[in-house]
Amino acid sequence: MAKKLYVGGLSYDTTEDTLKDLFAKSGNVTSATIITDRMSGRSKGFAFVEMATDEEAQAAIEALNGKEVDGRTITVNEARPQEPRPRPSGRDFGNGQRRNW
Repeated sequence: MAKKLYVGGLSYDTTEDTLKDLFAKSGNVTSATIITDRMSGRSKGFAFVEMATDEEAQAAIEALNGKEVDGRTITVNEARPQEPRPRPSGRDFGNGQRRNW
C-alpha cells in the first residue's frame, strides 16, 4: 500500500523531478507533488511524495529528514490525513451576517 509523505522546508527552486530523483534512492516513488499558490503559481515550500510501500516510506524518512536540498534543510515525515474544510453555502461567505446597505 502506498504511503504519503510530507516534505517541508523546500526551496522555491526545487522541482518535482528533483524530489522524484531524491526519493527514488529509498524506493519506488509513486508521485511527487509540490504545492503551489493558486494566484502566483509559486511554490509554497512544501510537497507530498507518495512511496510504493510503508517500508520504502520509512527508509525515505530516515534517509532524508534533516537533509539539505537546494540550500535548505528539509523536513520529511508521514503526512496527516487532510481535514475536511467547511464550504460556503452560497448565501453567506463565512461570517453569517447580512449587510444592509
